[in-house]
Amino acid sequence: MLTIPLDTVGWIIVKAREFEVKEEDSADGVGDDSDPMGVLQDRDDDATEDELISWIEDLTDTEQAELVALFWLGRGDGDASDFEELVAQARSARVGKTSKYLLGEPLLPDYLEEALEALGHDTSEVLSGLR
Repeated sequence: MLTIPLDTVGWIIVKAREFEVKEEDSADGVGDDSDPMGVLQDRDDDATEDELISWIEDLTDTEQAELVALFWLGRGDGDASDFEELVAQARSARVGKTSKYLLGEPLLPDYLEEALEALGHDTSEVLSGLR
C-alpha cells in the first residue's frame, strides 16, 4: 500500500517529463516570450527542476523510499509482490538526496508510470488534469 499520494506521483511524472525534454539553451539564459519553442529550452528562469527537487525533498522519508521503489519497480527490478521489499531496500540504500538520484536517472517518468500500472493503478486517471 502506498502512503505517497497518487496525485503527487502523477505531478512528479508530469514535471519529470517536462524536465526530460529540455534542450540546451540557445539564447542567453533568459526566456524569450516571442519564441514558442522557448518552453523546451533549459533556461535560467525555468523553475521545473527546482520544483521537482522541492517536491521530492519535501516528501517524508517513507514517501521518498516509496518513490525510489516505484522507480525500481518500473525499471524491472522486481514485480508488484516485491514492492514492500523494494521500499525497505530504498530506505536502507539511501545516501544523499533522493531528488538528485532520481533526476539523474533516464526514463524516470516512464518507470514511475509503469510501476503504478503494475500496482493496479490506472495512470490515465492519476494523470488526468495534470497534463
